[in-house]
Amino acid sequence: PNGRYAIVFNGEIYNFAELRSTLSECGYQFRGHSDTEVMLAAFMEWGLTAAVQKFVGMFAFALWDIQEQTLHLCRDRAGEKPLYYGWIGDTLLFGSELKALVAHPDWQGQIDRSALTLFVRYGYIPAPHSIYQGISKLTPGTSISFGADRQQTATPVAYWDLRTVVEKGVCEPFTGSDTEAIDQLDRLLRATIQEQMVADVPLGAFLSGGIDSSTVVALMQAQSSRPIKTFSIGFAEQKYNEAEYAKAVAAHLGTEHTELYVTAKDALDVIPNLPQLYDEPFADSSQIPTFLLSKMTREHVTVSLSGDAGDELFGGYSRYFLGIDIWHKISWIPVEMRRFYARLLLSVRPERWDSIIDLIGGFVPRLQNVQAGRKIHKVAGVISSKQPLELYRELISIWNNPVEIVLNSPEPQTIVTHPPDWLDRQLDFAEQMMYLDTMSYLPDDILVKVDRAAMAVSLESRVPFLDRRIIEFAWQLPLSMKLRNGQGKWILRQVLDRYVPKQLIDRPKMGFGIPLDLWLRDELRDWAESLLDERRLEQEGFFNVQAVRLQWDEHLSGKFDRSYSLWNILMFQAWLEHQPQPNHH
Repeated sequence: PNGRYAIVFNGEIYNFAELRSTLSECGYQFRGHSDTEVMLAAFMEWGLTAAVQKFVGMFAFALWDIQEQTLHLCRDRAGEKPLYYGWIGDTLLFGSELKALVAHPDWQGQIDRSALTLFVRYGYIPAPHSIYQGISKLTPGTSISFGADRQQTATPVAYWDLRTVVEKGVCEPFTGSDTEAIDQLDRLLRATIQEQMVADVPLGAFLSGGIDSSTVVALMQAQSSRPIKTFSIGFAEQKYNEAEYAKAVAAHLGTEHTELYVTAKDALDVIPNLPQLYDEPFADSSQIPTFLLSKMTREHVTVSLSGDAGDELFGGYSRYFLGIDIWHKISWIPVEMRRFYARLLLSVRPERWDSIIDLIGGFVPRLQNVQAGRKIHKVAGVISSKQPLELYRELISIWNNPVEIVLNSPEPQTIVTHPPDWLDRQLDFAEQMMYLDTMSYLPDDILVKVDRAAMAVSLESRVPFLDRRIIEFAWQLPLSMKLRNGQGKWILRQVLDRYVPKQLIDRPKMGFGIPLDLWLRDELRDWAESLLDERRLEQEGFFNVQAVRLQWDEHLSGKFDRSYSLWNILMFQAWLEHQPQPNHH
């Protein structure tokens, strides 16, 4: 209203009603009922940084300050909403999708090979990199400002920073009893979920039957007079099917539950659309069930809550205890000796290991069909690690040597390859892994997967665990409240026990997998073969053709499961196919 600011905004400010009443007391008058209007008033009253620090929500916005002739781009604390930006000549482009930038008439779209090495290693491209040269992702919790002088060297400034949260948590840890901690987490989650259940459209929740989503749904149902709508997805392949667990939890809580059983055909029909959905090469194969789940959910509701981020905050991934376990077992052996053993293990080809183990397997049935060769090679890669974080890097890398796969390209440093020094001084190994996952895997893989899949069908997904207060509380808790008795998420399990019987939840973590290894040998074989065609790979010139073809042949032989490493290459190839010609090189 004062003519100073204009805004473009994607997201949701959950505490806007509270901010609105504070601003009304300061004399602001509101014309409508939207959170966007409240944001503008907040900038007028408090300025950009102080206002953003008051926002609770998920957001990416561009704020144009007409008076100062300055553009501010800003992204939420945890990175739920995307924001890309970069220069074309002397034009600054920005948007939530790369598609919006590609639409510019002067777009060149040179592929950034060094970002491609990161993609080959992780299956996603970590911020601030993007697949295109000169285009960056704004890192979570930061803003960046461009003045009228068109300076192209602006750098992002943090208004919230996980390191500060962690350091504060370490200095001022939670000192209460187990019960007090459980009560406190219960209260915080209830408050957050209640705030996120405010919507003027139909609302529901994803329910896998695991700890995180079951907790979110239990607390939604506890605060609702009507049955909450819940949604889950199942597979005929028993090994991947979580739907029965979700159904049991839904029945216990009395939700209005909808499930969809996915056939291979349903999943295969999604695959050709993945490059357009994700805008950038993205290879977390649970993108497929996530999209199908979002699509089904959108037929019933417009907003859905999810249980994402419970693993990173409360210690849910098996690497948090397995990593420690492996490290304890090997760290006392001198590195040189471990390297010698690693070389020894690697000198035998995986299929040779398989036949050796098959021979022994005749006597030890437990050892049959365990893909021993692949596991032995993974262990060999891990045991020569000099420090714990090197072991973590090995565990999360899909290709350990991406520079040998991507032609003429150095691999840029990331927080994972070059962790900050303070991590070692202040945190236990498990906490170091949780910190790095929250900085990279969570915003650049998990949240990308959910946001793009949901947005593709106009479903708004909300992530209660990412409320700032919950992140801050989680980092005050001692590690023993997260990892206990060889299990993760101890405190979350205790909260959930108050609402759902243990036996409905207690089982090994499944993840959201699909039978990719089988599909690549069968229904997806022709599709994959055409993308991995030798002549085609030669001509495009991105990959070491021999290395890629070797993996493909090994996978087809049925002796190995190379589905993860191949999926990274296939997702890049499928994406490349959709790029405007002729700027491949």
